[in-house]
Amino acid sequence: MNKKRPNVIFILTDDQGPWAAGCYGNSEIHTPNIDRLASSGMRFENFFCTSPVCSPARASLMTGRIPSAHGIHDWIRAGNMPPATDRYLDGLSCYTDVLHEDGYINGLCGKWHLGDSLNPQHGFSHWFALPTGSSRYNNAEMIQNGEVEIYTGYITDIITDNAMNFIRQNAENPFYLSVNYNAPHSPFEGHPSELMDFYDNCPFKTCPQEVAHPWATANSQRHLGNRESLKGYFSAITAMDHNIGCLIDLIEHLGLRESTLFVFSSDNGYSCGHNGFWHKGNGTFPLNMYENSIKVPFIMSQPSKIAEGKSTTAMVSQYDFMPTLLDYIGLNINEDNLSPGRSFTSVLFEQHNEVQDEVVIFDEYGPVRMVRNQEWKYIHRYPYGPHELYHLANDPNERKNIVDEKSKSALVEEMRQLLANWFDRYVIPNLDGSRYPVTGGGQVKKIGPFRPGETSFLTRG
Repeated sequence: MNKKRPNVIFILTDDQGPWAAGCYGNSEIHTPNIDRLASSGMRFENFFCTSPVCSPARASLMTGRIPSAHGIHDWIRAGNMPPATDRYLDGLSCYTDVLHEDGYINGLCGKWHLGDSLNPQHGFSHWFALPTGSSRYNNAEMIQNGEVEIYTGYITDIITDNAMNFIRQNAENPFYLSVNYNAPHSPFEGHPSELMDFYDNCPFKTCPQEVAHPWATANSQRHLGNRESLKGYFSAITAMDHNIGCLIDLIEHLGLRESTLFVFSSDNGYSCGHNGFWHKGNGTFPLNMYENSIKVPFIMSQPSKIAEGKSTTAMVSQYDFMPTLLDYIGLNINEDNLSPGRSFTSVLFEQHNEVQDEVVIFDEYGPVRMVRNQEWKYIHRYPYGPHELYHLANDPNERKNIVDEKSKSALVEEMRQLLANWFDRYVIPNLDGSRYPVTGGGQVKKIGPFRPGETSFLTRG
């Protein structure tokens, strides 16, 4: 192994839109350490998840494939723990497999939520995992050495302490570490009282509590106008930010900062009253593709290599992460005809013009698919609609659906055909989300030859 290859610390939050960080323009939320990473690296203004819900987005990050090519279309409701565990990523190559083969020591601290949380998978040797996809914030269950234990204290601190121990133990070896916080995912309670008090007088102008969206689910409406929920969401992020500072400080103390790549992102976006609901893609039914649901923060920082304090408007997505990380490290990228991802290291090194009109972003959540460019967004819902078209250049908040305007019929057909052709290229037919009844109720079975997708999803109830 090349000893010059960097350590990698990937901090992945749970349900955080880019609007919920100071470095993205929010003056109300206190995130000095996320901002610190941004000031020492490059911040992406247009980074998109592949699906606006946790499990499929996380699977796309790990594999570089879209949901219709890895088969996870909704949050994994069953299969995480015995007696009915299921390894949803079995048979797929993840970037952690490649790192492991190259000699990296891989550690996971926090949320997995891709099936079989009990046992290490895909090149991880250190495994400190949440049993399922969510958790209470105090005295939570965690898995280590195949055992489920209750850990006394605040879960964000506990995940950080475990991550710091991993770093200390592997400081002499190139390592990869996933620090997968469950913050700021609900519940919006149980956070340090001093932080809740800190936000007592916050006006929350960055979270307008809009009139309930006509498609908003009952669960996504119950927090509308609730200041305690807003305080909880902000507090969870600020508490996590403090812990991120602890990780950075430790790396600096060990003299590893210039040899360590920090990546900061979230699995999917989130709305806290924006557009009239709380939640993400499944905050409404029909499932939505609002910008707050599909955009996530993304920062990469390594002072010795990446330009400091820069931002980019380049349009990139989670399916680009795997090839970018491997390219950045200097590892060969195995060709995968089902991966649409492309390395964006040239953006990191400022080697080309960051705004490219021809760049388009595709997204899916079950039977809902989206194509977006710099100016337009088209959303198609199989089989019958409703469909949407937004002129983002003039309507960035997606207030006016103009899909039925006669003057836009040619544009709609063009974007519809572009979307159909792209997905036809990258789907595996029996995993194709367009044919399955995904409603946001959760996935309970891995799709396979003897497991038809129609029985793999729960409807809302």
